Amino acid sequence: MEWWLTAIIIFGGLMLVFSSGMPVAFSFIFLNMIGAYFLWGGLTGFEQLVFSMFDSVCTFSLLPVPLFCLMGEIMFHSGMGYRMLEAFDKWMGRVPGRLSLLGVAGGALVGALSGSSLASTALLGTLLIPEMEKRGYKKVMYLGPLIGSGGLDMIIPPSAMAVIIGSIAEISIGQLLIAGIVPGLILAVFYAVYIILRCWLQPSLAPTYDVARIPLSEKIMYTVKYVLPLGLIIFLAMGLLLLGVVTATEAAAVGCLGSFFLAAVYRGLTWEVIKKSIFSSIEVSLMMFMIFTGSIAFSQILVFSGASQGLIKFTTGLQLDPFVLVIAMQVVILILGCFIDGVSILMLTVPIFMPILRTTNVNLVWVGLLTLMNIEVGTKTPPFGFLLFVMKGVAPPDTTMGEIYRSVWPFVAIECGVMALMMAFPYFVLVLPRLMF
Repeated sequence: MEWWLTAIIIFGGLMLVFSSGMPVAFSFIFLNMIGAYFLWGGLTGFEQLVFSMFDSVCTFSLLPVPLFCLMGEIMFHSGMGYRMLEAFDKWMGRVPGRLSLLGVAGGALVGALSGSSLASTALLGTLLIPEMEKRGYKKVMYLGPLIGSGGLDMIIPPSAMAVIIGSIAEISIGQLLIAGIVPGLILAVFYAVYIILRCWLQPSLAPTYDVARIPLSEKIMYTVKYVLPLGLIIFLAMGLLLLGVVTATEAAAVGCLGSFFLAAVYRGLTWEVIKKSIFSSIEVSLMMFMIFTGSIAFSQILVFSGASQGLIKFTTGLQLDPFVLVIAMQVVILILGCFIDGVSILMLTVPIFMPILRTTNVNLVWVGLLTLMNIEVGTKTPPFGFLLFVMKGVAPPDTTMGEIYRSVWPFVAIECGVMALMMAFPYFVLVLPRLMF
């Protein structure tokens, strides 16, 4: 059978199963069972499938995923995030859209302390929306900014999704994590500029209000007490990694230990907090790993059927410019992001795209971070971006999905603009990985 016909049958079957409403992980497993039966020798193929799925998650490089998720849950449940936002609030003054800017600043710092964008978005929404409602902020000026700020967690390390990409694409996870720092901060600055400009042009969206004058000594005291200690976690998780002292897995472990230590120091580490954090981390990690195991076996079936090799030969035979290939791949991921979750997109595309890119001289760390940024766009893209539904859960009861969709589009556009900047100037992505020891 021709490779293209095999590919059409396999991918068509997968899309058919997806459209049935079956969970993504089980969709992969169902199709893998059919492929294993026909391609791997009948019933013995099922045994090979089980071994393949087991081996795909028995890898040391995936250990940071649950640890980074646990860091975020500890931040959320222990109250450390609330104290940090309170300290930032004292420095904001009367700048236009101050509470929305507080969300951006908090999202950037929480992103450096947590590996879960779900926890970050839920934290920002839970803490800031009641005050924004009280101060007369329009929904468009708090739903969109908080969703955008929560998504910074996926770009600014530590990031569980970066670990997933690095594991699938066989890219240095340490370099991929460090590469997210500069683009993540640039994205946060662009969000802040947009908020200030829009609130200046449309003051009714974020009415100004009297802010009590806070002595400089009190501002410094709050910063030293509730913000500077969080630098310990950042240094343990990313600083040691940048210096070459630890691996990505070791950085996740010491960073997680630092989160527990600080939560205990702030007297927020109760048995209830520990239980909630661990169970939430297990739920998120289990979801990721279930999809991961199914998709790895799916990619092996693609290789065994000859579809992957045929696609690679066909693409390389076109002799396209590598930059054009990267753009085409990112467009595919951007479209898929409107309909399915990020982990599933990675599992569908990376095993196909990366072997093609390895035949060129493209820097894979740069491509990996572009893909991560693109996946993050998908988390806030209607109709199925999961951060949209997280925000629906913490927003006022009268908030509609239509209001959430309309509020998030400017931030989707800003992030696409930053992606274009990353494509035009790869230096911003690669400057820190090149400095790693």
